[in-house]
Amino acid sequence: MNPKVLFAGLFHETNTFLDRPTTLADFSVTRDAEFLAHKGESSPLGGALEFAAKRRWEIVPSIDYRALPGGTVADEVVEAFWDDLRSRWQSDIDAIFFVLHGAMVSDSHRDVEGEILRRTRNLRGALGLPLFGVYDLHGNFTDAMVSHSTALFAYRKNPTTDARETAIRATRSLDKALNSGRLPRTVHFHTGLIWPPGLTGTSEDPMLKLGANARQMEASTPALQAINIAPGFAFADTPHTGLSFQAITGGDHLRATKLLRVLEKIARELHTECDLDELSPEDALDAIADPCDGLTVLLEPSDNIGAGAPGDATDCLSLLIQAQAEEAAVAINDPIAVAGLEKIKPGESVTLEIGGRNCDSVSGPLSLKVELVSKSDGRFELEDDKSHLASMFGDTFDMGPSAVVKTGGILILLTSHRTPPFDLAQWRSQGIDPAKLKFIVVKASVAHRRAYAPITARTLVVDTPGPTSNDLSGYEYQFAPTAGLFLRPGNAAPTETDPSSDAELDLDEEPLYEGDDLPS
Repeated sequence: MNPKVLFAGLFHETNTFLDRPTTLADFSVTRDAEFLAHKGESSPLGGALEFAAKRRWEIVPSIDYRALPGGTVADEVVEAFWDDLRSRWQSDIDAIFFVLHGAMVSDSHRDVEGEILRRTRNLRGALGLPLFGVYDLHGNFTDAMVSHSTALFAYRKNPTTDARETAIRATRSLDKALNSGRLPRTVHFHTGLIWPPGLTGTSEDPMLKLGANARQMEASTPALQAINIAPGFAFADTPHTGLSFQAITGGDHLRATKLLRVLEKIARELHTECDLDELSPEDALDAIADPCDGLTVLLEPSDNIGAGAPGDATDCLSLLIQAQAEEAAVAINDPIAVAGLEKIKPGESVTLEIGGRNCDSVSGPLSLKVELVSKSDGRFELEDDKSHLASMFGDTFDMGPSAVVKTGGILILLTSHRTPPFDLAQWRSQGIDPAKLKFIVVKASVAHRRAYAPITARTLVVDTPGPTSNDLSGYEYQFAPTAGLFLRPGNAAPTETDPSSDAELDLDEEPLYEGDDLPS
């Protein structure tokens, strides 16, 4: 008989340092038959459902909750999700598959995913079932997530281009387990190191070297199905925030643990070697004045929408205005400004308060005389089905009622919904070709690179104030292991920590991936 598998999705990256909570109204929720419509879309859930259908599994559709990164999640969301899931549970299910983020925090639960997995295991008939799934590499992985699951596979790329692919890898692993009757085991190791988003891109160190070593370990150890490298999400203040590794193995778990300890050693070395190259606003203004052949991206990581920031900071817009920049553009999330244009027609001018409304640490609204260029409903179809935006929301995105205004030589795209800048259709849907501009402000840290790198001549990373700054020294952590914080040169050096001793694992007994064996 074909296996009966329940699928569910819960996706939110929680920034606990934001004041505005994330409520049930912020989530897109699909259930039952509507849930099945995700099959084939460009999201991990779409990939998992498509694989299941090809294997002729009996799919039990349940619920999918998704929201943009934001502040601490209200408990009502957790309980609503749980009620939905529990009401759809069937005691004759053969397996469970979850699409998770891994860094969700609610008012009462610092580890929402671990709590949901724990409750799921307590459902009638669920205790011994295969429970597989996927999670974002920015997830803060926990002991509870290991204890109450069989195998959770992490994305391997940032910018995220492999979310759907990872879900298919995970469902393929589940298929193998169902056919063989043998379940893999997950070994988990938390390093205590906390890195800002700017250090989590997988095309450069520290993640590049860690990834190369993990792939080498997998290739030489047949029993290993995967080694997860999860740098975590620094803006979720929890006891398990930060870099962790998991080995999903069908073999010797002690050897798998040794491999993770080798990765930890490499990570600690890289922790003290890596740095972030950011410009002060004053230096950025000087750089803007230097001629450049092609597009200059002004990167504003402190207002990173993909990390929960409001997307309405005006610091970089102010720099463009000061520089009297031409052929420039910036997107500002400001539904109040959009509403203020309701009676204005294209070609007409008005003085408008723009941006700076949602966070005390950013510049306030700018009062600008602008000309209305166009209005739209803000909906667009994604150009890139492998982008991180696609992994979160599928094939389309809704910016809400939107307007393009112009001040001097600067185009300002005003949106009513926060829109992570991960797909160039955001601009092209509004009649703007980003490749023909000289300057664009991008409110991101890493995930924008897939879209913007092919059209960018240079990137200026600007160190402005905001709720998602790469400078972690300004955050008041209460729960996180702050001894492992990444700090910039000039701040106090981080304290080296060693959660467990090498002697316990006898790493010297069998040298693994040392010296010349390590890829550069």
